[in-house]
Amino acid sequence: MHANGGCPFATDPALTALEASVYWTPAADPGTILISAAPTATADHALASPLPGRDRRRDGGDTYERIEVADATFPAIVQAELTPRTLLAAIILLDDDAVDRMDALTRFLLALKRRRVPPDSRLTPQRRIRLRQMLRTVDGRREGATYRAIAEALFPDHQIETSSFAGNALRETTIRLARDGMKLVGGGYRALLRKPRRPQ
Repeated sequence: MHANGGCPFATDPALTALEASVYWTPAADPGTILISAAPTATADHALASPLPGRDRRRDGGDTYERIEVADATFPAIVQAELTPRTLLAAIILLDDDAVDRMDALTRFLLALKRRRVPPDSRLTPQRRIRLRQMLRTVDGRREGATYRAIAEALFPDHQIETSSFAGNALRETTIRLARDGMKLVGGGYRALLRKPRRPQ
């Protein structure tokens, strides 16, 4: 009998969100590398198993793991039983996220070759700043703060007058931060796993 009433937790409930290992399916996270055994007619110099993985978890015939190489960590799903001499192949799904998947695979290959790995372009410095602003705005609104009070906290270098705030561009910015922040905490956080795209 499990302490939670009979059902095992997906992860250790004693761990914080920052400590727990979270695995996403390739459908949710295009940064997940899909690895399988290479076809038999491949070149002899193809990469061979094993890969330096940790936190391995089995799910059916697949193994979810984090591959650590060159001071970088890559989530991966290994779709085959690998021996130390198995030649490896990566699978790129031909879907709307194929370009993102190729970017992730490129970073992975550069790490394996011990070359400089560019930062993950899904979370740019500008996007990180806006994410913090969105979460602060949501917290402020939930505590009953006005848009003007939130704007003053977010943009302390700007003079925000009560009489002119209705027509101030920062008011519209703060409203958008609140709107997008509510989408984020309401389940939209999974969009962070993809590069931002312009509406079609």
